[in-house]
Amino acid sequence: MDVLSQELENIAGNYHLNADINDKFIEDACQHYCCEWLSALVQPNDSVLELGFGEGLTVATLKKKASDYTVIEGSYQLYETMREMHPDVQAEYSLFENFETQRSYDKILALHVLEHVNNPIELAQHFKQWMHAGSELIIIVPNRNSLHRKLALEMGLIAATDELSDRDKVVGHQRVYSLATLRADLEVAGFDVLSEHGFFLKLFPNSMMLEFSDEMLLALNTISSKLPVNLMANVGVRAKIKT
Repeated sequence: MDVLSQELENIAGNYHLNADINDKFIEDACQHYCCEWLSALVQPNDSVLELGFGEGLTVATLKKKASDYTVIEGSYQLYETMREMHPDVQAEYSLFENFETQRSYDKILALHVLEHVNNPIELAQHFKQWMHAGSELIIIVPNRNSLHRKLALEMGLIAATDELSDRDKVVGHQRVYSLATLRADLEVAGFDVLSEHGFFLKLFPNSMMLEFSDEMLLALNTISSKLPVNLMANVGVRAKIKT
């Protein structure tokens, strides 16, 4: 097993498949809320390609919306988990960078992907092989300008808003985007951004929100649409290949 594959297996075992992670319910609440936005983008006749299984929350929701649904997963543990939980989904065991197919998809979902990979611009360029003229690329990434990062900087807890925390390292983050840097990478990769969206008014690190109620977490997510995108914990964009 090469170094990258071993890293993916470590993240799968230490985080995604680890029932002892006590803050996962916070991330799950965010994913459930994101699914509302994603569900509005996926049409009944769409073919969808999702990159990564993760907790499986998005595939469980969105596979019901699309005409066919495929997920690429680079961790064999998560690939096997996905096959067991979702036998009706086309599962592909591959690193994203190595995945090849003769077909194209209407929607490509790269949800919390670009912050993990070695070369996000090259990967985004690779996405174009799986797309046709009408395809859309849908991306969500963590936002370095999130309110909780700005507060941490103000308090002197971090030296810069894109500083990687211990938790970032556990889940394999290599960078934290802003809307500007995400747009810049997509521009270089040959994409036009169609729209942007913000998710989760995060006030504190997860470790300080462990006692937050489900109602509070829901409100911190639903209020996102009423506030500036650039202050949210995560930012999402829809993009298409430049013409």
